[in-house]
Amino acid sequence: MRSMRSFLSNSLPGWLTLVLLAANLHGMAVAAAADAEQAQTIVHMLDYVGVDYPGVVQGGKVINAEEYAEQREFAAQAVILLGTLPAVPEQPMLAQQARELLTRIEDKAPANEISTLVGRLRIGVIQAWTLSVSPQQPPDLRQTGRLFAQHCAMCHGTQGRGDGPLAKGMEPTPSDFHDETRMRQRSLYGLYNTISLGVRGTPMRAFTEFSEADRWALAFFVGGLRADSDLAAKGETLWRQGEGKTAFDGLRALVIQAPREQAPADSALDAVRAYLTQQPQTLQAATQSPLAFSRTKLNETAQAYAQGNREGAQRLAIAAYLEGFELIESTLDNVDAPLRREIEREMMTLRAAIGEGRPSETVTAQTAKVTALLDRADTALSGNNLSPNTAFVSSLLILLREGLEAILVISAIIAFTVKTGRHDASPYIHAGWIGAVALGGITWAVARYALSVSGVSRTLTEGITALLAAAMLLYVGWWLHSRSNAQAWNRFIREQINTALGKHTLWAMAGISFLVVYRELFEVILFYETLWSQAGAAAHNAVLGGMAAAVLLLMLIGGMILRYSVRLPIGPFFTVTSLLLALMAVVFVGNGIAALQEAGVLATTTVRFFSLPLLGIHPTAQSLVPQVLTLALIAGGLWFSRAKSS
Repeated sequence: MRSMRSFLSNSLPGWLTLVLLAANLHGMAVAAAADAEQAQTIVHMLDYVGVDYPGVVQGGKVINAEEYAEQREFAAQAVILLGTLPAVPEQPMLAQQARELLTRIEDKAPANEISTLVGRLRIGVIQAWTLSVSPQQPPDLRQTGRLFAQHCAMCHGTQGRGDGPLAKGMEPTPSDFHDETRMRQRSLYGLYNTISLGVRGTPMRAFTEFSEADRWALAFFVGGLRADSDLAAKGETLWRQGEGKTAFDGLRALVIQAPREQAPADSALDAVRAYLTQQPQTLQAATQSPLAFSRTKLNETAQAYAQGNREGAQRLAIAAYLEGFELIESTLDNVDAPLRREIEREMMTLRAAIGEGRPSETVTAQTAKVTALLDRADTALSGNNLSPNTAFVSSLLILLREGLEAILVISAIIAFTVKTGRHDASPYIHAGWIGAVALGGITWAVARYALSVSGVSRTLTEGITALLAAAMLLYVGWWLHSRSNAQAWNRFIREQINTALGKHTLWAMAGISFLVVYRELFEVILFYETLWSQAGAAAHNAVLGGMAAAVLLLMLIGGMILRYSVRLPIGPFFTVTSLLLALMAVVFVGNGIAALQEAGVLATTTVRFFSLPLLGIHPTAQSLVPQVLTLALIAGGLWFSRAKSS
């Protein structure tokens, strides 16, 4: 008999309290992984029932008794496993569907009826337990033929016809990927599961040593073998004419259903499906715009909340903001800043309503309100491409806004080394920001081509690095302030005349230089990717021009800080620099807390207060209270310093 095993990796959320919560979070992650594994096993078993049943029962008679017993076992196991999964509102209905499937298999029902029941139940399980069923990026099939030849051809044959050198005598025989009847029953997700999980009792093992990207690439490769070049060429022509754009609006739509569920054989849509299976990268250019993605997720949010799935609704609402609207907010800010602020505020209100457990009608009304605002934003940004002027201004402000915090801090610290002649600190500072740029570029490349960093992961990175930077800024600011009077500075010089700065201070400076640059990189890159797409070829030069102008302005600001600050007497210089770093610490605390709220790590309680994100001021209790405490800490430090020196 066949049985399946699977794995699902889960990423744990992180914050400064991670060390204290690690044990509990690990236990929760293990439990969640086990639940996902069980749900995915159900889907895998249902895939086999849908594919194998037509060859087991024909005309109400059992053709293969052993295979028929296997079909019954799979259906019975699905009923049992469904009852052990975490409770969701859809669970009773899905359990009833599973029992109905088992009953109809025992009644030897027609194959088309079983396939319909299997398809409905499979989709229901995927949606109810929110299984990940599609690749993060379109698979790259350029090297997959070699992978297939090395690991699959000995059984399945060089052309995938199930006639490899080792196929003789195998029971069951290796799959023939050109078998039209069977392959029309197999979804790409089902093929991926088979590659990932294997089939016990057969030579088909689990290829767990392959990366997720390679397993998806193999699934697409074997799924596209039966389509000849003429069919794929026909599909390409139809796709370019607009055929299938609605049906296949992303990778999930392509992989989740079997070909027979997607389109009739020999239809125009079937040709498009064949083309996209062989050329999945085509879908990358056809994915939803950020605003369309947000609207879709908001609709799903209202549905999930109405069904009692509060946690799922919260995740969807967060995705609607981070994976959609946030990517165009900089552009919208240059076109209609009040509308951008209103949308941001109303999306925060939606997340708060879900978190507080408000009535379903309230949440539905709030999603409708946000959707209407997104429609207004769509109108404001209407047109196929941005004008060159808008693209230039947007590009300029993105880098200027995101880089301003970093350049202020780094320039202030470099000014200190110039002012005091402590050139031994400069390599640390420069190593920090250069390392951040290098690591940011590597992280972006890996994320783009392998892991696809999500909005939540990006925002968590921003939040955590902001809070760490704030802590280091307070430390260095205090260090500078403690030497702001001439007596303290002269004492410091006597003590350090032939010695470099203390290693802990040097590394703190390097850490600040690294953190304040690295925290901005994900956001900047994603903003520019979206802007580049919106601008179109005609305005690409304007985008590049805006970036160049922003770099020049940031260099000018940094140069002015260096030029004028070093002219100050040593006491005022240290005082001004330490106060600047303290102010930036308050800004980072506010923006760090706000980022963690956007990612759903912290709750959001709105208060009546003004909003000024440039200074890290957000009208929520969770961000304002830590900022007030930070200010109190700074004030207490100043008082203590004066009391000590008097």
